[in-house]
Amino acid sequence: MINIWNDMFVLGLPVLEKIIRSVVVYIFLIIGLRLAGKRELAQLNPFDLVVLLTLSNTVQNAIIGNDDSVTGGLIGAATLLLINFIVVQFLFKHPKLEHMVEGNADLLIHRGKIIKPRLQREMISEEELEVAARRQGFSDLSQVETAILEPSGFMVFIEKKPIPSDVRHHELMSQIKSLSDEIKSLKGSKHEK
Repeated sequence: MINIWNDMFVLGLPVLEKIIRSVVVYIFLIIGLRLAGKRELAQLNPFDLVVLLTLSNTVQNAIIGNDDSVTGGLIGAATLLLINFIVVQFLFKHPKLEHMVEGNADLLIHRGKIIKPRLQREMISEEELEVAARRQGFSDLSQVETAILEPSGFMVFIEKKPIPSDVRHHELMSQIKSLSDEIKSLKGSKHEK
């Protein structure tokens, strides 16, 4: 029974080594994901999701080393959470630096036109763009005025607004149809008499 408690809570590595390992892996992943592009954050297809899942499993041993104790795992997790909290607080207080770290949003569709060089740079196919638009309630890309890929990997779609002359035309046509139906109805009641 003592061996169980010993295996669960006695560290196989020094605490400082656990903390340093976690910090190094955190920094590596932040830089690696930033260099990999927004696509990796967006998880647009199953391949990207597989990369992120296997990436987490791959760096697990780098964080915990040969130590599989509960205490070691908790120290690694706590270190990751703490360093993330510190980085987020720091970047919040330094917006220019945050902008440098996170990057810029990319315009993928502008005035209803797909910007193909931007799609190619982000390695997003038109089919993937269409799927993302459907997830946000658009039946197809013809309804989209603007599409933006945020630094977080989230895509924002803005609907096309009808041109005022088209709206007025539609209203007039509706009124003409209504008048036409009313005239037909009056003619029909006149013939009944």
